[in-house]
Amino acid sequence: MSTAASGSEARQAPQEEFDDLGVLGERLWRELGRAAQDRHHEWRQPVLATLCPDEGPQARTVVLREVDVSSRMLLIYTDARSPKVAQLQADPRASLVCWSRATGWQLRLAGRIEVRADGLDVTSRWALMRHTRSAQDYLSPRPPGAVVDAAERAQVTPITTVAPRAHFAVLRFQVERMDWLALGPGGHRRARFEVSGAELPGQWCCP
Repeated sequence: MSTAASGSEARQAPQEEFDDLGVLGERLWRELGRAAQDRHHEWRQPVLATLCPDEGPQARTVVLREVDVSSRMLLIYTDARSPKVAQLQADPRASLVCWSRATGWQLRLAGRIEVRADGLDVTSRWALMRHTRSAQDYLSPRPPGAVVDAAERAQVTPITTVAPRAHFAVLRFQVERMDWLALGPGGHRRARFEVSGAELPGQWCCP
């Protein structure tokens, strides 16, 4: 999908359209779907926060890879050796924060993440990317965050022999709650949504 075709629909829509919570909720999910397809979308790289038993909240930027609107599911790829995997296996609760400077929209999503390191859904996704440049992210002999003794050793060394699946894993984020904040010169707006299957009951809140 081209950047022009997938630019934020919110900029083109009249502000009064968002007086309807149902319309707003579905619009947010369409924007998430665009972000997963368009690498230039500002929600493509949100911040994922997890809980570490010893160090407390941990946040990092991730890449939104897939969005299943019908099941309200977000997919993120990761190295199975990453600290966030161990954190999520100990406590699956997580938050994702998306920000768009173009629209002035912040979207916070809360829910639980299931880590998948094997199975058909993991194998099939690895098969699609194993010969791409992105595959190198999961082929490093050192796990993410490993201490090294020189700057050059911290770089990923290209590997020509691709392993069957390397250390590739999929994070399946089941969204349970959404918090939308729109910043604008005419005033800010905020709404919260509970995710109940395909339904998105919402309520307006003070910004």
